[in-house]
Amino acid sequence: MPNYQKILKDVLKQIKPKPEEKKRLVGLARTVLKTTAKASKKYKAKVILAGSLTRDTWLPGKKEFDVFVAFPEKLTEKKLEKLGLKVGKDVFTKLGGSYRVEYAQHPYTSGIIEDVEIDVVPCYDVKDAEKLKSAVDRTPFHVKYIEKHLTLKLADEVRLLKQFLTANGIYGADNKTEGFSGYVCELFVIRYKSFVNVLKAAAQWKVGEMIDLGKFYTKKDFHDLWKKFKEQVMILIDPTDKNRNTTAAVSTTNFFRFKKLAKEFLVKPKAEMFFEKKLQPLNERELIEKQLQRRTELILIVFNPPAVVPDVLWPQLRRFAERLQSILEEVKYEFKVLRKGIYTNEKDLAAVLLEMEVSKLPIIQKRIGPKVFDFDDSKRFLEKYKQPLAGPFIENNFWAVELKRKFLTAREKLFDSLNKEANVLKAKGIPNNIAEQLEKEFEIISDNSKIMELIKRDNNFGIFLRKYFEKESLI
Repeated sequence: MPNYQKILKDVLKQIKPKPEEKKRLVGLARTVLKTTAKASKKYKAKVILAGSLTRDTWLPGKKEFDVFVAFPEKLTEKKLEKLGLKVGKDVFTKLGGSYRVEYAQHPYTSGIIEDVEIDVVPCYDVKDAEKLKSAVDRTPFHVKYIEKHLTLKLADEVRLLKQFLTANGIYGADNKTEGFSGYVCELFVIRYKSFVNVLKAAAQWKVGEMIDLGKFYTKKDFHDLWKKFKEQVMILIDPTDKNRNTTAAVSTTNFFRFKKLAKEFLVKPKAEMFFEKKLQPLNERELIEKQLQRRTELILIVFNPPAVVPDVLWPQLRRFAERLQSILEEVKYEFKVLRKGIYTNEKDLAAVLLEMEVSKLPIIQKRIGPKVFDFDDSKRFLEKYKQPLAGPFIENNFWAVELKRKFLTAREKLFDSLNKEANVLKAKGIPNNIAEQLEKEFEIISDNSKIMELIKRDNNFGIFLRKYFEKESLI
């Protein structure tokens, strides 16, 4: 049997925060908590420290924590937002920090004190988890549940799981990552009792895996839950809220990646699996080799990303890529996208990559119409195509015509579709924020020289291309 414990012990030495780091962060958290409590006392609000710091499952280098200010339920939403921001601003001002206002379901104060990033988040002090007024109201229930069920002995098991997922790019429930949150990691360890046991379970998971820590449901309820959480690859019921799937953010790709990684570690455990592999950007020689191997055309739509939070930007990029594919593959155009990808550094570069299986077409296009026996449809077809290049003629009892194509290349079609005002782009199904950016400026790139310029400008774009071409097996 592989010697897991020796490897895990060695990894823990590297990923546990040093005593001085822990002392400093815990000390600052206490100061911020005390200051926040004082600032919110007159509003009868409770103050809660949330996140991995409270249960000692955080990783070294983590310079962040959240403070939740739970106001009485009777407050109006407008009043809660106003007082929540006032408390947050008071805290940062008193402790000599800098801050900005961010927006989620409620606006909240986010800032930096002594190089530590801190969020002061207003929520309602809800007594029953089934009567939440907003998503952030759930956090105090999570804090209580984890404090009760996650023993100090299990903290390092959570730490190992977080590091394992982080190293392999699947830690985080944000819209960019679509992976496993810290809370989910803690629930896994509570359920399976150790890091290795989590991996043993994950290796056996099936699509639609159901975990119900709170024992809200019996097996006969599972069919209804699968319908309720349709197309969510696994279901881990929140033990504080029976109507919530805590793994809803997990993509099918990341679910299968975790399964594969779990199997690999269990068969051949290696400490390297806990640390991120440093990839090099794709170079020009490799780019040419990939193109010669695949004989496809790469088309990049490049623009400045809109100034929105990442959790808005990434889903919009995915929808944009889907819409571009559907535009090219409309029956009347007949272009074919082999595969696609999206990239943004969230600052000054956003790109949709379309790898074209069919990117050039002949001038002539044949359209097949209805059967000659379908009188009404035949009449409409013949009226629509009164002056084709050839026809109308009949093939196997179907009307047919040959037409001159409007667009011979996918690039021409893309430029024609995107070179419009924002309101037209939005009407075409382009996400709002992206439509507004495209109206200002965009570029369609296929030349290798221009692709290499992008890589020189942003090495991470070159790494994205490497990952795109070197697609890993998920089994």
